[in-house]
Amino acid sequence: MNKILKIILVAMSIVGLAACANNEQRLPEKENSSTPSILVNTYLMSVGDQLTINVWKNPELSISEPIRPDGKISLPLIGDVMAVGLGPEALARNIENKLKDYINAPNVTIILTNIQGQDFLSRIRVTGSVAHNMSMNYQQGMTVLDAILQAGSVDIYADANNTKLHRRTAEGSESYDIRLEDIMKNGDMSSNVLLRPGDVITVPESNF
Repeated sequence: MNKILKIILVAMSIVGLAACANNEQRLPEKENSSTPSILVNTYLMSVGDQLTINVWKNPELSISEPIRPDGKISLPLIGDVMAVGLGPEALARNIENKLKDYINAPNVTIILTNIQGQDFLSRIRVTGSVAHNMSMNYQQGMTVLDAILQAGSVDIYADANNTKLHRRTAEGSESYDIRLEDIMKNGDMSSNVLLRPGDVITVPESNF
């Protein structure tokens, strides 16, 4: 009889542990607020981005100009080169390949001096059952609560504890659980995580 009782207790413990696991929040890893957030590993250039292109030992071929509305830049000797959608290193290699017909072993470096497309990529979006669906500028140290307050807080229909944070990561798109009601009403800041550029916060509407 004692053996059967032990088996039942073990089974109940396993079920209890499984239930706890299912209720566990999925949150992003904590990060230091003083650590700069990386927007993307390689920035892909956009129309209006200002480039400084240096050709080593050939200053007459070096230029500083914005990417035109057609997505191109124009350089001496080689003419128009497509820049939009490329990272600075990829564009530098393309220019070097074109310059090989004119100079020996060209070495090109590109510096982005004014990035227009980054502002759009880095914006924080808040949607769903909030006073105002918003797209706002990212600021270092910004938290979920900061973004929600900028959006005018949640509305009366919000299912705030089922809020989701959607984030682009190196592994792809990830979603995290944010217990917004606990943050705002109970002062539980465990899910008031630091935001990263491009994060999207969605607050669902309650079913009743």
